Amino acid sequence: MAKDNSKGYKVISDNRQARYRYEILDTYEAGVELKGTEVKSIRQGRINLRDGYALIRNNEAWLFNVHISPYNTASQYFNHDPRRTRKLLLHRDQIRRLIGKVEEKGLTLVPLKVYLKKGWVKVLIGLGRGKKLHDKRESLKKKQEKREIARALKNY
Repeated sequence: MAKDNSKGYKVISDNRQARYRYEILDTYEAGVELKGTEVKSIRQGRINLRDGYALIRNNEAWLFNVHISPYNTASQYFNHDPRRTRKLLLHRDQIRRLIGKVEEKGLTLVPLKVYLKKGWVKVLIGLGRGKKLHDKRESLKKKQEKREIARALKNY
C-alpha cells in the first residue's frame, strides 16, 4: 500500500550561510507566488537561496535574487527567468509589523528555508541583524567547542 506524503513537511533547500552572517531574531512562514515550471524545478531541489533577500515595497513583500533553475524538460518558451522577483504571500498585519522593524531598527529579511507543506511551497523568512566580524568568530569558536565535546563524549 502506497504511503501518502502530501500532508508532510519536506525541506527542499536550507540557507545555512544566513545563520552565519545574520543573528536571526524572528521567523515568518510565507507562501510564494510561483509559475508552474518554477514549482516543478523546486520539487526537483533546483533552488539556491544563498544570495537571496526580501524587501517590502508598497505594502507587499518581495523575494529577490533567489535562483530557481529552469525546468529542463519544458521548452524555453514556457520556462521562467531564474532570478526574477517573486511576491511573498504574508498576512497584512505581518507585513505591517515587518515594515516597522525593518525601517526603524535597521534589520533585514533573509530567506532561511524552502520547504513543501501539504503540497504548497513555503519560505521561512528570518528577520535578522548583520553579525560583526567578532560575532562570527565567537560563533565559530562555540561551534568548534561543541564538536570537541561531542567527540570527547563519543570516545569516552
